[in-house]
Amino acid sequence: MNQILLGKGDEPVNLLGQYGNRHGLIAGATGTGKTISLLVLAEGFSRMGVPVFMADIKGDVSGMAKSGTMNDKIGERVAHIGVEGYVNEANPVIFWDIYGKLGHPVRATVSEMGPSLLSRILQLNDTQSGVLEIAFKLADDQGLLLLDLDDLRTLLGFVAENRKDISSEYGLVSAQSIGAIQRSLLSLEREGGKSLFGEPALELGDLMRTDLSGRGIISILAADQLIMKPQLYSSFLLWLLSELFENLPEVGDLEKPKLVFIFDEAHLLFDDAPPALMQRVEQVVRIIRSKGIGVYFCSQSPDDIPDEILGQLGNRIQHALRAFTPRDQKAVRSAAETFVANPGLNVAEVITQLGVGEALVSTLQEKGVPMPVERTIIAPPRCYMGALTETERAAVRERSPLGVKYDTALNRESAHEILTRRAEEMVAGEQEAAQEQAKPASRKEPVKEKESSALSDLLWGTGRRQGVAESMAKSAARTVGNQLGRQILRGLLGGILGGSKRR
Repeated sequence: MNQILLGKGDEPVNLLGQYGNRHGLIAGATGTGKTISLLVLAEGFSRMGVPVFMADIKGDVSGMAKSGTMNDKIGERVAHIGVEGYVNEANPVIFWDIYGKLGHPVRATVSEMGPSLLSRILQLNDTQSGVLEIAFKLADDQGLLLLDLDDLRTLLGFVAENRKDISSEYGLVSAQSIGAIQRSLLSLEREGGKSLFGEPALELGDLMRTDLSGRGIISILAADQLIMKPQLYSSFLLWLLSELFENLPEVGDLEKPKLVFIFDEAHLLFDDAPPALMQRVEQVVRIIRSKGIGVYFCSQSPDDIPDEILGQLGNRIQHALRAFTPRDQKAVRSAAETFVANPGLNVAEVITQLGVGEALVSTLQEKGVPMPVERTIIAPPRCYMGALTETERAAVRERSPLGVKYDTALNRESAHEILTRRAEEMVAGEQEAAQEQAKPASRKEPVKEKESSALSDLLWGTGRRQGVAESMAKSAARTVGNQLGRQILRGLLGGILGGSKRR
């Protein structure tokens, strides 16, 4: 059946597969059980045959690749909720890591990332972002592939050297802006961001796989280090979401999603985001459901999500919020107002009283109508609730069918190699021209003078060898006194020097 049993309130609470692409929100304070809800949601979609992509912020999501262990507490909860056919089992998992340490490397080319998101990663101002736009346009016009940061750095060097000509054609390019971009690139490299850019680039089809039994494969991105660089983390996930949006065909409403995308620590996506980027995110979230993609944001408070996007999240799992400060109290009231009212439930009061593993849940039911909010005991996941050891993670990675494809980096000819070769050819040409200019004047004699000199050497010889005339003269001298010899001498010399004057 295409539904996920999330838990039980007065009645079992399910998320229907046909509305899984209507997006959702999992929210709650730290330590209230958000991770458990994420695990239940992800493995539920996987059993439904839906691939899942999610980030592992604390490392404990990796336990999805390992079977859980039954204990009395889990047994009691299973019995209370009435979970049918509950068995502990592992999920089909593929590990990914931008740095290539805890999973297969995840790469994107510089061209795929584009100037807008790259400007966000590099934290450029508007003027610097404009210069980066010009550099990308120049690369497109000259057919230069931008694959890795070496390509971008070399391109920026080319723009700096030719900025006067480029400014006249594309717009003003200042040396200061180029220098600022180059410094930001160095900073990104020091933080390990260089490993994100290059080939082989991630293919979307490899995130939308099922195993031989038909279960959706769960792709887990190691983000425990990546989360320390929030601009890089959020920009990468937004790029991935945008790639899905731009490349997948329209499919309308399906019986179940083609892919579920879980964005943990979602507030990082919206912090300090410029209006143009916010508009882009809103557009992607609104339309991507028609591509069969469900997006689930996970954050500590619903206030972390802009209202324009929050209104599009039809499936809600709200764990406890703490109301210690006026801001917290405002967040509680705001969260309570987002649910469909339940006459028997004071949401604003209950939301602060929820225990670990409890949540207020509202999902879309028949005809897409949200159900009244229910206080729900969340079902236990079937997988291991904790982090894998290094040995266990390595074993999962070794079984992956994608290691051969992604674990070895490629470096084909692109902007760096092309521009470097052009520069070397230009330098070689200038050196050759300088050497030609420096040749002695005697070596630049006209061709006719050279030919005349060669004829003279042939006849009269050089300092090191005899000429034809000299050789014949010596030979003829030995026959002087003989009349026949004298006639031969005259005949030969006359023939060589132009013939006899007598006719």
